[in-house]
Amino acid sequence: MSVALSRGLCRVLSRHSPQSSSFLLGQHHHAAQSPWCFAPVMTLKTSAPLRAEPKKKKKVDPRREQMLRERLKKKLKKMEKVAPELIPIEDLITPTKCLDESRERSAPRLLFEESEGRALLLKEWCRYKQAQHMAEVEAVELALEAQREALEELKLESEALYQAALKPDPILFPFTKQGPVYTPPKTKYEAPEGKYHDITKVYTQ
Repeated sequence: MSVALSRGLCRVLSRHSPQSSSFLLGQHHHAAQSPWCFAPVMTLKTSAPLRAEPKKKKKVDPRREQMLRERLKKKLKKMEKVAPELIPIEDLITPTKCLDESRERSAPRLLFEESEGRALLLKEWCRYKQAQHMAEVEAVELALEAQREALEELKLESEALYQAALKPDPILFPFTKQGPVYTPPKTKYEAPEGKYHDITKVYTQ
């Protein structure tokens, strides 16, 4: 409380009761000597006026709500009529620069000795693969013949075991096999990691 306000309060109270004025003057004198202390209990105190009222809810017209619902229904019907846009698969689209017929890679010219060496190597590779194929066919035929004989003996022993042996075995699947390649792989070859730029397109629907 300021000094001017406390003096005015003391003058007003001194007209009604001199005892209270002397008491307030003593309090004021003490407060003036120690301005950093808290104000005494008997001094004038005010609080902020509380005049706030609860917000009134606006009355909503039911016709307006019905119109808004009808508009939303119309928008939903329009969205259902439009077919969803499919995201293109970039891996299956051939770039236009690869469709140019003028781009043709010419075969390198080899010497006669080099071409003859490659032809002999190819023939030797074909003979090796043919022998490997015939050995596999013979092994399969022997296994099938042994299986047929085993099933005949099993049928004589027990019909239930014979029927159970004819059922397919799910443990054999999935079956994977690697086919022949043009050249045999290098055992000591270390593939480089390389660098790449991520150009994946992101589509938002």
